[in-house]
Amino acid sequence: MISQLLQGLFKHIDSFLMGCLLFTVLVGLFVLYSASGQNFERVSAQLVNIAIALSIMWLVANVQPQLLERIAVPVYLLGVLLLLAVEIFGHISHGAQRWLDLGFTKIQPSEIMRIAVPMMLAWFFSRHEASPRIIDFVIAAVLLLIPVALIMKQPDLGTALLISASGFFVIFLAGLSWRFIVGGGILIGALTPVFWSMLHDYQRRRIEILIDPTQDPLGAGYHTIQATIALGSGGMTGKGWLNGSQSQLDFLPERTTDFIFAVFGEEFGMAGNLMLLVLFSLIIGRGLMIAAQAKSTFTRLLAGSITLTFFTYAFVNIGMVSGILPVVGVPLPLISYGGTSMVSLLLGFGILMSIQTHKKLVASG
Repeated sequence: MISQLLQGLFKHIDSFLMGCLLFTVLVGLFVLYSASGQNFERVSAQLVNIAIALSIMWLVANVQPQLLERIAVPVYLLGVLLLLAVEIFGHISHGAQRWLDLGFTKIQPSEIMRIAVPMMLAWFFSRHEASPRIIDFVIAAVLLLIPVALIMKQPDLGTALLISASGFFVIFLAGLSWRFIVGGGILIGALTPVFWSMLHDYQRRRIEILIDPTQDPLGAGYHTIQATIALGSGGMTGKGWLNGSQSQLDFLPERTTDFIFAVFGEEFGMAGNLMLLVLFSLIIGRGLMIAAQAKSTFTRLLAGSITLTFFTYAFVNIGMVSGILPVVGVPLPLISYGGTSMVSLLLGFGILMSIQTHKKLVASG
């Protein structure tokens, strides 16, 4: 009786993907405990975030992909309207206007677009799956650029980057020609001076610091220098859990969020880093397999975008901490402290599980 009940509760949970996710989250809790200075309250708060995110993942996994396809347009339009509302009367904090104050809580509408944009574009291309024309790709680009431009204006470069990536992956998987990709890359290169002039001063400073962080070692370059020291001092096997000098002696800033990979690298070394990369690779591989086996254009494009966006999360954060990419405020997926990123990530994996398990039910029916 109990086994049947459990089987019913978890019939829409992909066991392999779930196992990888839970193991990665567990690793994150151990690292967070060390990075937070052995702060049980911070770890407890993260446990609450994880519990909420897992609950949302389970709920979404039980939703049929057809329903997701039907709500794609309304969710996208709602997200754009909320972004416009942020622009008009959004709450300002730390020089950024990213939140809507509802009185009892504050929401960040840009987070909705992390899922809404790939859903919308997957819906759009599912209506033009036979032979997408150039005009279809142009319309898709406009649908992507509208929320990205509004988020850039807040300003929130990290979120804008992730949403741009999620939308681009849908457009690419829909059949965008390499000629357009190469041509677009050349055009972006030619317009670099224009984009440079549009950046805020602090964003330009981040790019300059990427080239030479020692030009401002106690200011803008401090994060990169300390992260590099932490990673390098970890060696092959690391200094051991709770024994990282850069984090435990408070040299490393943002060590529970954006720079938690430096804490992990210092304490577990290259061996630990490789283990984490293997975990990420297993998650990405499973996601791509689900995308390849999807039964419709909508689910294939959506699953592919969610999986490749997860890859972008990891690549950008690790590259940022390692000093090969500018600091853009992207957390390490499933490891960094934070409720919003955890919810958005596991919501995406809930969609992957829905696509995979409902496909099985349809096939067996």
